[in-house]
Parts: sequence; structure tokens; C-alpha cells
Amino acid sequence: LRTGTRRSYKTMASPIQQTITDEYCCSFDDVVQASKRIRDKVHLTPVLTCSSIDAMTKLPTSESSNSQTQPQQQHQAPRRRLFFKSEAMQRTGSFKIRGATNAVMSLLESYSKDEKKEEGDGDGSVIDVVTHSSGNHAQALALAAKSSSDDSSTGGVRVKAHIVMPRNAPTIKQDAVRGYGANTILVDSNNVARAKGAEKVIQETGGVFIHPSEHPHVIAGQGTVCYEMVTQVRDMLKASSETGDDLDAVIIPVGGGGLAGGNTIALRGLLGDRVKIILAEPELLNDAKRSKDSGTLLNHDKDNKLNSIADGLKMPLGPNTWPIVRDLVDDIITVSEMDTLRCTKLIWERMKVIIEPSAGVGVAVALSQEFADKYPPPSELNGNTGVRNVGVILCGGNVDVVKIAKMMQDKL
Repeated sequence: LRTGTRRSYKTMASPIQQTITDEYCCSFDDVVQASKRIRDKVHLTPVLTCSSIDAMTKLPTSESSNSQTQPQQQHQAPRRRLFFKSEAMQRTGSFKIRGATNAVMSLLESYSKDEKKEEGDGDGSVIDVVTHSSGNHAQALALAAKSSSDDSSTGGVRVKAHIVMPRNAPTIKQDAVRGYGANTILVDSNNVARAKGAEKVIQETGGVFIHPSEHPHVIAGQGTVCYEMVTQVRDMLKASSETGDDLDAVIIPVGGGGLAGGNTIALRGLLGDRVKIILAEPELLNDAKRSKDSGTLLNHDKDNKLNSIADGLKMPLGPNTWPIVRDLVDDIITVSEMDTLRCTKLIWERMKVIIEPSAGVGVAVALSQEFADKYPPPSELNGNTGVRNVGVILCGGNVDVVKIAKMMQDKL
């Protein structure tokens, strides 16, 4: 039991209404403000490079064929430079802490000083936040609530997280969420049970629902990944003898679209149309690809068992993330389960970074023939105007290492 004032948001404007723009649910300025809001509460994750992986990037099919039929004209095409933003090294092991922290801190900011004074300067006050998740967002929201409660600048207002989780969620994940001080509510492992469980908690506490990918403050917070990476890569290029001074393309894994949406907004704000934004998706979870191709928001096919090793990308796009993907993303490339597993293993072995298969999807796209054919690197054949500097977001590293290593041993 806790003492203190419970604060209800029943009469407040919804978070969506608070940050909506004419076109999309968040703006570039929202990303900038999110960066300022969360910078002392999340890690500035490193941008890593690996020359041996650069050498594995493919030439376009046309150039490869030309070099085989006319060897006397063969010339070495400039290799790509891949820049890996390692969110696997982020707090809680994924980028999710960015959006969750921005959402919680924005919630705290929404209280006026007058309101705090009326309730005793906020001493003992509690804000309840609610979500349903079995993975990275659960841990992220739990830690965001704890970190904000420990922040002296909040005037004594505490945030309590309530996480609805499926009963079959791994015990280690349940323990991690509770370890951050969150309340866990276990329900059956289906979307209906999770939604009903969250609604029940909201009714009991007056809490605010923080969706893992649709909440505008979450989307803006995720956009801080590329907001950082663009500057980091610029500094790296200036310090080297490499050509180019900016990213030419960025590859982003896509599931529910929070990471993709926020970083698309950030990249268009920083680099405009000159940067190619490519989303990476498993072939078995291809709702975003099918939606982009058809121009209509689609869910997974009814008979899709969602049996992908990239389990962090199972959630489909939603009404807030879809317009951003529809209008501002250049392309979506899908990759096979084997290529995902192979590239996950590649990062483990060559870069010594433990990523989850959801991050391996982006690496697989960067090394794919389809990417090489559609976005060739600079060469004499294209007037040295191709895509050279490519950013790849390694979105997380929360993985059952023993299980995935066994799959690698058995299948590769």
C-alpha cells in the first residue's frame, strides 16, 4: 500500500492531441525536445564500424556481371562504409528506454506549478502509467518510471508503472520488470486478454496508457537514435580521409513503427530528401512491406503464425506510425530467417556485440543483393553519385543467447 495523492488524467487532453501536427503525430521539434528531455537518463550509444563487414557488402548485379564477362575492364568499386548505431548497449538493452523516458518525463511536465501547490507541492503524489508488453517496452517503462521518481527535479511526484504481461513471459523478464519497481499483472497470452487487463488497471488507477509504438512521445523519443547518429557519423567522417560528409542511407528495423517513424522524422529534419531511408523487415512479418506496396495499412495475414526469430518485430504498424512510413520512407526490404540468423552471428563474431535477431534483420538488408542493386555504391558507372555511407540501427540485444546459439549451430 502507498500513501499519497493519486492523479487521474480522465479530464486531460490525450497525449496524441497534445503533440499532433497537421500531417503526422510528431514533428522534428518534438524529437529535438525529446533529446533534451532524456539526455541525462539514457546512454549516448556508440557508432561502431567494421572493415571486414564493409568488405562483405555486395556490388550491383550489373557490375558483377560486367566484371565476369569483361575482366579486362574490371575496376575495384569503392566499398561502402557501414556505421552501426549500437542500441544493444543502451539501458535495458534496447532503444525502447528512449521513448518510454520521453513519455514519462513529458507526463511530469504536463503538471502546472499551481496544481502541485494545491496538492502540497507534489509531496507524496503518484502518477500511474500502464502498458501491456512482454518484452523490451515493459522493462523500459518500468525503468523510466523508477528513474523519474528518483529525480529530485520532479518535486516529489512519483511515477508507478503497471505492466500487463502474458503468464508465459520468461521469468527473467518478469523479474527484471519487478526489479525496477513496477507492478506486474499476468494475463493469458493473447491480445484481447492483454488489452482488457490494461483497461482494468487504467479504470482502477486512473493511469495513462503508454503504447509501445503509437504514443507520440514514444515515437519522438525513439527518433533521438538518428538525431545522435547523424552528428556522430559527421564527426567520424571529418576525422578520417574517407569521402563524403554525411550519411547517404539509413537502415531501420520495423515492427510497430515507433523506431522507424521517429527516426524517419529525425532524418528528414536533419538531412532532408538526400538521405535514403530503408526499413528492414523479416519476410515472415511483412505487414509493413505489403502496406507500403499497396498504399493501405494492412495487418498480418490471418494465417500468419508469426514464427520469426525476430520476435521484437511482430507488432504491425498502427494509425500513427503508418502515415510516416507511407509518405516519408523510401523503401522496405524484407530478408529471410536464414539471412537474419547468419547476420546476427556475424555481428556477434566480428564486432563482439550481442545483438538480438531483430537487429540482425537490418544487417541482413545492408548486405543483401537487393540493397546493392537498388542503391549501388559510388562507381565510375554511376558518376560516383551512389550510396556510400550507410547507417544501420542495431536496435537491441535482449536475446536468449543459449537458444539462438543452438539455432546457429544447428542451421548455419
